[in-house]
Amino acid sequence: MSAADLQEDFFARMAEPQALRQLFEHLPGVHFFLKDDRSRMMAASSQILARFGLTREEDVVGRSDYDFFPREIADHFVKDDQQILATGEPIVNRVEIWYNEQRVMDWFTTTKLPVKGRDSQIVGVMGIVRSYEGQRRAMAPFSSVARAIDFIRDNHHRSVTAAELAKAAGLSERQLHRRFREAFDMTPHEFALKTRLQAASDALARTDEPIAIIAIDCGFCDQSAFTVQFRKHTGITPKQFRDRYRR
Repeated sequence: MSAADLQEDFFARMAEPQALRQLFEHLPGVHFFLKDDRSRMMAASSQILARFGLTREEDVVGRSDYDFFPREIADHFVKDDQQILATGEPIVNRVEIWYNEQRVMDWFTTTKLPVKGRDSQIVGVMGIVRSYEGQRRAMAPFSSVARAIDFIRDNHHRSVTAAELAKAAGLSERQLHRRFREAFDMTPHEFALKTRLQAASDALARTDEPIAIIAIDCGFCDQSAFTVQFRKHTGITPKQFRDRYRR
């Protein structure tokens, strides 16, 4: 029996076509999802269900990102899905705004790949979402980037300069820029901005501090500038975010 026949015979004897996805339930910090060609959820790991406030997988089947995220964010997710369906090319380690365990907007890395049917046509998208900490362990070779990330997190209350980050990492600004691109497909500036927005969303959810104070505490010059950036990245204003979280 050839290797291909042996493999096909084994998969045919498996109890269910998606049995292998059970593995994702035991990988810390890794969340799995599966969508059809209309971006409707077909399967999701228990970690994703928990973030959506659900307990049964059947409650997520047939629903879309628009049921769980602000429209602007859902538009971005679905656009990526359609790109994969059209090209067959995966998206690897895309940094995106998502929900953490406390249902507060945080950022994660997402990898999506096409799902092919028996006729080799693309029938959907599967993917994994990883927390920053999980991604950090995976990027051990980028230790200099990790030092810059620690500096960003320790100084999220202000806007840090490229020169400061390069010094913290022990690299030139050009080297740091290149390595951030390799690790996260984003610039150090974009990474720092997302970190400050995450800190702000956490403050909005957990405190009663005025939005203007949170803006200043997270390194924005005023509430107006903060609102512009927050809405650009989350699709809603800081006040709308706070109101939704409280509900």
